[in-house]
Amino acid sequence: MIDHVGFKVSDFAASKAFYERVLAPLGYGLLMEVTPEMTGADAHHAGFGADRKPAFWISTGNVTRDSSVHVALHAKSRADVDAFYAGALAAGARDNGPPGIRAHYHPNYYGAFVLDPDGHNIEAVCHLPEAPR
Repeated sequence: MIDHVGFKVSDFAASKAFYERVLAPLGYGLLMEVTPEMTGADAHHAGFGADRKPAFWISTGNVTRDSSVHVALHAKSRADVDAFYAGALAAGARDNGPPGIRAHYHPNYYGAFVLDPDGHNIEAVCHLPEAPR
């Protein structure tokens, strides 16, 4: 249903570097940057995604406590959720829920939550059962 999502960040360069590092374990990378010169607006934008399709955007702007968002990103495996969480903490994110089953959503819901530098709640989630060993 959703084609892409975007939100404002207070320090564009720092947030861009943060998301480049945090999204890599999920197989996503920086695919596009849009400058004020390109749009005629006074904002910078960075689009992250896979397969040449940016779906996760950050932009310059004013960020307030009331403007924080929650974004859940698809992970292909529970190991990818774990790698996202570890990488996010190493990149300066704050813990908002370590990797684990969230059975109140469904029996295979495996997610991890972090707060980015602006307090946005970013989640990686895998809906598959644990891989056989």
